[in-house]
This record gives sequence, C-alpha cells and structure tokens, in this order.
Amino acid sequence: MPGKGADTPIDDYLPQNGNRGYRVSRYDLELVYKVAANRLAARAEITAVTTEVRDRFALDLSQSLAVSKVFVNGVKAARFTHQRGKLTVTPQQRIPAGGVLALVVQYAGPPKPIRGLWGEVGWEELTDGALVASQPNGAASWFPCDDHPSSKASYRISITTDSPYYALANGTLMRKQTKASQTTWVYEQSEPMASYLATIQIGQYRKQRIDAPRGSVPMQAILPPRLRVEFEHDFARQPRMMEVFTEKFGPYPFEGYTVVVTDDELEIPIEAQGISTFGANHCDGHRGSERLVAHELAHQWFGNSLTIRRWRDIWLHEGFACYAEWIWSEASGGPSADQQARAAHAVLARLPQDLTLADPGPKFMFDDRVYKRGALTLHALRLELGDRAFFDLLREWTARYRHASVTTDEFTDLAGHYSAGSLRPLWDGWLYARPLPPLPREHRPSRPA
Repeated sequence: MPGKGADTPIDDYLPQNGNRGYRVSRYDLELVYKVAANRLAARAEITAVTTEVRDRFALDLSQSLAVSKVFVNGVKAARFTHQRGKLTVTPQQRIPAGGVLALVVQYAGPPKPIRGLWGEVGWEELTDGALVASQPNGAASWFPCDDHPSSKASYRISITTDSPYYALANGTLMRKQTKASQTTWVYEQSEPMASYLATIQIGQYRKQRIDAPRGSVPMQAILPPRLRVEFEHDFARQPRMMEVFTEKFGPYPFEGYTVVVTDDELEIPIEAQGISTFGANHCDGHRGSERLVAHELAHQWFGNSLTIRRWRDIWLHEGFACYAEWIWSEASGGPSADQQARAAHAVLARLPQDLTLADPGPKFMFDDRVYKRGALTLHALRLELGDRAFFDLLREWTARYRHASVTTDEFTDLAGHYSAGSLRPLWDGWLYARPLPPLPREHRPSRPA
C-alpha cells in the first residue's frame, strides 16, 4: 500500500504537480517535431527507483498529448489512464521498494502551453519555430515527467525536425545527422536537472561563438542572422560578466553557456539549465537589456545548479539573480549595489506590505516584490557580515549544494557560521515578517575569530 501521506500534495503551491513512490534518475527523450503542423511524435524512456510498494505510479503529462503505449520494465503495462494531466500506470507485477522502475511511453499530438495562475507555460509556437519555457509547471506540455523542482535527473534529448531549422536542447551536442529533409540533433545533459529547466529551441538560427579569454567558460549564441550586429554589441560584456560572477559566486557549474535570441519578441527572458533565451526586442543595439543578461546568467548558479526543493523558497532563485544585477552594475562602473538597494527599498516602501518573502503564496510567487525584497535581504546580510564574509558565504553555498536541492533553512543555517552574533533578528524582519524593515547604513563585520 502507499506510504503515509500518499495523497497529500508534494508542494502546496502546485498541488497537482509531482508524484510519490519513485525517484527519477534519467530521462531519454526521442522527439520528432513538424514545425508547420506543430505536431510532436515522441518516445520517453524514464529510469527511476521506487521508494515504496505501490499498485500504481503517476507521471505529469498534458492532455493535449495522446498516449498510445506504455511499458513497465520491458513489459506492456496492465493498464494506464490519462486524465486531468496525470498518466497513471499499473504494472502487471508489484515492484518492491528500492526496485527499478523503467517506463517507456509512446505519445503524440500538438504540444500546447499549460494554462495556470502564471499564464501559459511550456511548449510555445513561434512565428517560425518553437521554444519551451516551463517555469513552474510546463514540462508536462511536451514530455511525461515528475514535474517538481525537487526531482532532478540527467537527460538525453534527441530532436528530429525539418532540416532548415536549428534545434537546441540542454547539455552537450553529441551527434547531428541529416537524412533527406530532416536533421536529428542529440544532446546529453549529465548534470542533474529539474524538469522545468529542460528546454527545446527550434528556429531559423545560426550558431555564433562568443569570444572570451583563453581558459574561460565556453559561450555561444544561437540567433537569427539579422540580429548578429546588435547582439555583438548588446552581449559584448558577457564574458566579463562571467568572470565577475565566477569570482563572487564560485566556479560556473556547467560545461558551457548558450544564449538564444528568438526572431520573435518575448515579454521576459527565460532561463534553462545552461541556456538563457531572449527575444529580438532584447537586442536593441544599446545594451538596454544588460540588467536582464546578468540576471539570467546568475540563474545558472541560483536556480539551475542550486534548485529549490519547494516553490515557497523562490526567493533563493529570484532574489539572488536580482542581487547579481546589482553586483554587475557595481563591477561595470554603474551605480553601486548599495545605491541600487536603497533605490529599490524606496520603491518597495511605497508598495503594499502584504507578502512574506519566505512564503509569499502561489499568487505572489513571481511578484517583482519577491525579486527585489530577496535582493534587499541579501544586501542587508552583506552589510551585517561585511564583504569578505558575505562572498565567502555565497561561494560555500554554491559549492556545498552544487547540483542539489536547497531550502531557506539551509541557507540561513549556513549563514549563521559567518556571524559572531545571532542573525535571527535579520531573518525575522526580512524573511518572515510582512512590513519592510529599514536597510542598515553601516557595515558591521561580525565574523567570528
């Protein structure tokens, strides 16, 4: 029988997402996509280990995709149902706890974004191509998965599409093969990745290497040829940005970094593991979006390598990425982080004080106040600890939890080791109380001897 709490949600913020009874270690996705028809035919091979004995196992999968066959450990499933975004599979024989759960799902259909409280997320058609932007619950729009940030796995993603198109997915390109009018692109993402960070980008793109000092993190751009000149100006300082963040946050956590610029305009840029996606409107020839370039790059550390275990802790992603914007401004000759913080504090002070940073609720999860107050919390901590201890803390944070799942309590516990006094008043004011605390004005280093 299912274990205790089997019917309780994995996460109160997305009670329909995530599944019990197993832990996925790997996804192997074989995708065939016809751009003009927006038609996906796919085979997903999912390798997992059971955590308890169950009659049935569930995966998240959009109803716009029709499942034709399901196999469990090489045997056709006794039965499966696909209702309300859940693909529920009943194996012919019970699997003991700690046993292998190898699922193969064949499915097809027109992938569509998933509608929810945060708009439409997941697979999205472009004017000429497609992109995937799944935060927080859009991964099920294109493959069966355990769609929760605490569920991280390695991936192999194979995309076959019409040959004029460039196809990109997370990780390293292992193989590219053209047959007749179609090209297959195979990518391997070996570092653990949450399902919402898996992405596909398809368009009339060209690859461009980004020049960086020898020994730097390899960087490349995938973009329409018409935007090359603007891109080379707007993203020219990205190698220096990478150097600053590597110094402040610790080693870059992946093999390389890719920036995609779509031929369409996008409301906001989108992070994925090892990849950031911008719209044509973010290439204006005036570096008008450089703040966002810094924000998305910082997510490679905070969000992609260190991924929250539950959505209530979203400030550990967005507050850190927002603070990285201020760090970059300071390092590149713009306003200092302290000036940016005080300007942001003045704005927040005039807005409603009706959210708790450490638990903002699903309605406010992506509210700009979470981003700015999260960054202000880090600046208040920096003022409390002093620069040396603060950045030592950030580097230990990214090293200790590299490619793992994290919580607010783990960050506050680690920060306590960098202060001679209690940080409880700081956390109580910034994380757990609704009123906006005043921002300290003086550095008061208090690292223990």
